[in-house]
Amino acid sequence: MRSVNGNARAGVFQSGGLSSLAVGVWLHEISAPARHYIADIGQSDRTAMDALAACLRRLGDEAVVIDLRSSMAAVASDLLRYGARHDGGYWNTTGAARFVLVSELTPLMQADGCRTFAHGCVGGGNDQRRFARYGAQVAPDLAVVEPWTNPQALERFPDREAMLAAVVERGLPLDPGSGAERSTDANLAGISHESAELEDLETPVTRLGPRWSNWPGQGPAEPETVTVGFLDGRVTDVNGSGPDPVAWMTQANTIGARHGVWLRDVVERRIVGTVCRGIYEAPGLEVLAPAWTRILQASLDAAGHELYDRLAAVLGAAMYEGRWLEPAAQAARAAIDRLVGDVSGSVTLSVHRGVVQVERTKVAGHVEQQTRFGSGGNRWSEVAAVQT
Repeated sequence: MRSVNGNARAGVFQSGGLSSLAVGVWLHEISAPARHYIADIGQSDRTAMDALAACLRRLGDEAVVIDLRSSMAAVASDLLRYGARHDGGYWNTTGAARFVLVSELTPLMQADGCRTFAHGCVGGGNDQRRFARYGAQVAPDLAVVEPWTNPQALERFPDREAMLAAVVERGLPLDPGSGAERSTDANLAGISHESAELEDLETPVTRLGPRWSNWPGQGPAEPETVTVGFLDGRVTDVNGSGPDPVAWMTQANTIGARHGVWLRDVVERRIVGTVCRGIYEAPGLEVLAPAWTRILQASLDAAGHELYDRLAAVLGAAMYEGRWLEPAAQAARAAIDRLVGDVSGSVTLSVHRGVVQVERTKVAGHVEQQTRFGSGGNRWSEVAAVQT
């Protein structure tokens, strides 16, 4: 870890969460020059981010808000295309956000004259390793400042209660999902929820307060019909959203949240080998996943589908562990691109109170295959679209 002594400016990954705000306070207190980069990755309303930037400037620091929603939506599209889930079906939304943040913000930090970058992730955790790995690959000339491995920072802020007191004292607006007892990490792809209470496996998941979503029983009385379009292995439309990934991801999130389709409650293995409980809220991806699964079932032969599943497991681990840019992950993506690159069609879903049911499917692609559908005997080589 690079020392923060001297006049070298640090670029701060500023989320507005408790620990990253405390990092800003600490850097300010030790007179370390800092420029805060607040990324809009779809986590909250833009006005809240602008307000945070204004407060940091009043404190005397530099702060800028960067719109990265398109980049975040593109990676969310990758999570779906490549089936990049972790233990228990978790969609790797937090790991994906770290990839986006480092890839997009470190070049800006370098252009702005930063010599180091700092983040508020806990020492020894998953995110510390993700930031370090991506930083070394994307911006090797930028050293990493990890305050929560620094003895002086830990002495100043021995716990989250001390962090909260300092943040409140300076009037910095705290992300609504963060506090002394809990934290969330939100982006356009989904939300992770953490707290000491939730770490206890005897704590029922209903103690959680979803950030975006209804519980299934709170959803509308009537089901909603949702049509998802795919072209060349990617989503192109969700109920008239159009092909912009930000638009269709937002639309899918709204639908899933409204109908209580969002929850993953899993016990997962961390990068360091320990296990933890994770509560995840990903309404859009949970709605889209059954549609993509049906398209794959209808489009790939047995060998192709088996290979896809194996490669998806490789990519799920790669995104979780911060290895998305490494050769094995690149090769796995290239192989899946070959498998699904010409798969297109549409799936109509019924979404209602936590349940997503496939109603109709149309597929077109892999026309060279000789697979038969049912008793009708329609060959892929004879038709380019099949109604199932």
